[in-house]
Amino acid sequence: MNNKELFTALTLLEKEKGIPMDYMIEQIERAIKVACKNSYGNENVIFKIDPTKNTFDVKLVKTVVDEVMDPDYEIAIDEVRKKRKTIQLGDEYAQPLDPKQLGRIAVQTARSVIRQGIRDGEKGQMLQEFKSRLGELVTATVERVDPENGMATIKIGKAIATLPKSEQVGDRVLREGDSIKVLVADIKDNERGPRAMISRTSPELVKRLFEQEVPEIYDGTVEIKSVAREAGSRTKMAVFSNNDNIDAIGSCIGTRGDRVNVIVAELGGEKIDIIEYSDDPEVYIAKALSPATVLKVDIIDPDSRSCKVTVPDGQLSLAIGNKGQNARLAARLTGWKIDIRPESGFYGEDDPAEETKNAEEAE
Repeated sequence: MNNKELFTALTLLEKEKGIPMDYMIEQIERAIKVACKNSYGNENVIFKIDPTKNTFDVKLVKTVVDEVMDPDYEIAIDEVRKKRKTIQLGDEYAQPLDPKQLGRIAVQTARSVIRQGIRDGEKGQMLQEFKSRLGELVTATVERVDPENGMATIKIGKAIATLPKSEQVGDRVLREGDSIKVLVADIKDNERGPRAMISRTSPELVKRLFEQEVPEIYDGTVEIKSVAREAGSRTKMAVFSNNDNIDAIGSCIGTRGDRVNVIVAELGGEKIDIIEYSDDPEVYIAKALSPATVLKVDIIDPDSRSCKVTVPDGQLSLAIGNKGQNARLAARLTGWKIDIRPESGFYGEDDPAEETKNAEEAE
């Protein structure tokens, strides 16, 4: 059977949707078997296809008998010997079958199988696309933005994903055709197909942005030890240089701030504090509370990782930050519970309720 249009369609599917021709040929073969089973009750089919010649042959296998009792499974020896004189009773004979002879219902079933094969192929390609980029920073194109809930439909390669409003940052209003950088944070596969969990609020996104902008991080000379983030507002990042001649913080900031400014712009103006990591928890905690000056860090319990920090009276508010943000981010960055006290010791020293409030704000 010659069907050039069929192979042209398969070639287009392969080019446009990335579905391999071999996969679709398998689906066609499966569809023909289903159709034969529905029309004849016989799915013993020989299927031969040659894409180079735009041909495929379908043959229904039947048993050669003297007297036909079941025409779906049997064929008379007298009929077969007109074509193969040497055939014997009990042999199997592959009878050529024109798919056009299949019944209407069988044809509809075959079409459904092929359509399902295309959908499954698209899902498989999408899943593979997402899996190959899991945990990576990718550039996506905004296809559509829902005017009601702000959810953006984005295209990553040939795959389509959604970016909820909750995962968008800054005051930037996304528009169709915009190019944005997103993190493929996770992948979920269900009956509706694979779904990529896309994020612009994850701390990992900031890490990937710096890896992209700072060669010293990409090649391992500078290491990002920890990132704490309140997306759209502020990020704290601890870095460490594996080379004494390389300034970790300076590498991240760049000449006149050119490197960090690119990232700040991508994040819609989000503030980024970069500090130097230290194995000494007292030094690390003090640096994490910048821009406040820390006078002393007292480790209360190393096992529970709790400490008390003393700051100048005039810098208590700076150390705690607006609504506790600076202390909260410092605690997340270091992994320590931080209780911040003024140098005079007046604030909260004799008020257990105030002390508890201070500790909770730092977590």
